[in-house]
Amino acid sequence: MNQPLTIAVIAGTTRQQRQSIKATHYIADFARQLPGVEVIFVDPTEYQFDGDGNDPEGKDPRYSEITARADAFFIITPEYNHSFPGSLKRMLDSELANYNHKPVAIAGVSNGNWGGVRAVEQLCLAIRELGLVVMSWDVYFPYVQNIFNDDNSIKDEHKERYEKQLSKLFAELVWFADVLKTKREQ
Repeated sequence: MNQPLTIAVIAGTTRQQRQSIKATHYIADFARQLPGVEVIFVDPTEYQFDGDGNDPEGKDPRYSEITARADAFFIITPEYNHSFPGSLKRMLDSELANYNHKPVAIAGVSNGNWGGVRAVEQLCLAIRELGLVVMSWDVYFPYVQNIFNDDNSIKDEHKERYEKQLSKLFAELVWFADVLKTKREQ
């Protein structure tokens, strides 16, 4: 039997009162239900990327290990001032070679009606430079405060919509992850 594909699901901010963490948990839980997929949940509050730690380049060896192991990534980013958080940029910039020729899906989150679309647009520019292969569509969570329950579960009235979107996006992400993993191993 083939090894499972490993997908790192990345929370895009370190803010204490972040609502996007609910979407991150929901997406990770959704991915855990997929056959042949192993999920690594990445919360940037658990890592240090500022260069003050053991590595002067700002790498956290635990995150380096995750990026080396991951076959694909799914980044969930909130929108701050028409862009993505600086903490996400710092985390992503800490690695380069481990991202090359790996696919990435993106979800945008906001407390307004755009759902983080501007953050996703800006993030695409940065992650393409890292060598990641960006999927052709994204998922958006506008008015995130109205979509999830306090326990991070999605409210029933939103479940069908997001399950349909995530099924489509994960099908593409898993396909690319499988193809690119095969090519990297050759």
